[in-house]
Amino acid sequence: MISFIRGKKIHIDPAKIIIDVNGIGYDVNISLRTYSKLKDKSDIFIYTHLNVKEDSHTLFGFNSESERNTFLSLLSINGVGPSTAIMILSSLSANELKKAILSSDSNKIKSVKGIGLKTAERIILELKDKVSFDDIDNDKFYDNMGNTLKDEALSALSSLGISKNIVEKHINDILERNDDISLEDLIKEVLKRS
Repeated sequence: MISFIRGKKIHIDPAKIIIDVNGIGYDVNISLRTYSKLKDKSDIFIYTHLNVKEDSHTLFGFNSESERNTFLSLLSINGVGPSTAIMILSSLSANELKKAILSSDSNKIKSVKGIGLKTAERIILELKDKVSFDDIDNDKFYDNMGNTLKDEALSALSSLGISKNIVEKHINDILERNDDISLEDLIKEVLKRS
């Protein structure tokens, strides 16, 4: 198996990256989240999974081990193939998916394009015993101490009559880019985007 690849980025788009490793170009399928982490880098280190089928060998790449492990967990579910697993990880971070599984939030999982209610419920049913709160990474600002900032911003924006679903993605995106932002600046930035 190919566990990881380190090399120079030759090409990247939201679905693929080509990495040159000593003159060999590896074509690796990636999620949107991995794309956003790697698009500005030239030296690449990426965790991988080689998916072998009768007619193809396909490499999938991940920015973190947590994302790769979540991908592998999704593959263990009947009816979830690599393309569907990448689609889920493009829409939900590994942490968001784990939290949805632990809280049995089938609507969150069902919000992913191509995932129906039965598949969402199967994901929850089959992975709930395999995921624990200890598995959730606390490396992001808004996943640990930033929860308060995120909750306060959501509360303030909801009181202004703005739908939580609309602004939550904006808040997550802003916090990913700037983890030192103040509550006031965060709300102003979300209002600009809404």
